[in-house]
Amino acid sequence: MRLEIASSKAIKYACLNFHYAKAVPVSPFAFSIFNDAGEWCGCVLYSPGANPRLGSQYGLKNGQVIELTRMALNGKQESTSKVLALSLKLIKKYLPVCKLVISFADQNENHVGIIYQATNWIFTGIGQSTPKWLYKGRKVHQRMIAGYCGSVANATKMGIQKEKIMNKYRYVYPLEKSLIPLCKSLGKPYPKLAALPHKGEGQSFQTEGAFDSTVPLNNSVINP
Repeated sequence: MRLEIASSKAIKYACLNFHYAKAVPVSPFAFSIFNDAGEWCGCVLYSPGANPRLGSQYGLKNGQVIELTRMALNGKQESTSKVLALSLKLIKKYLPVCKLVISFADQNENHVGIIYQATNWIFTGIGQSTPKWLYKGRKVHQRMIAGYCGSVANATKMGIQKEKIMNKYRYVYPLEKSLIPLCKSLGKPYPKLAALPHKGEGQSFQTEGAFDSTVPLNNSVINP
């Protein structure tokens, strides 16, 4: 399996075709994934996150914490857990100031974070979710609805509905050893999947534990 820095074209295609959100996060730093047969499998995306205080609970500033925002894969990868583990190794290489990775599993998609549990992330509870608005047949962020309608109040007056959502499960993965005790002190038992998995959460994958693979790097721009 091989990971490379992803082109903007690859990022857009993977997000719009392989991920349920059908949207590209702001300012992504992403890797393209290739299986052992050389087939492109999609992208793993990291980004600064929408919350500027994402790392404040851990004493971290902007730039020291990053959010895993998408695993937009087409299923051709040999192991989803290995994709994640190798991408974390590359985050340490390319973003050496980053000390912590945070990600969220969406209850609204019946996800509990199986992939994070399989790769030994620490579950720290429920994170606050931002409601989406149903605008012209699609779900949009509150910032976008304010732009479309002038303000959130205007959107309400126009009868545009806000989606009823559940908050997301929050997982953390410390890249710096000094953060491990703090993260573990905030840890809670893993949540369980209450219903049948769907939309990618239930894909089978291997649990390799501590990965020590060396990944051949190729920084050229790829075109899926």
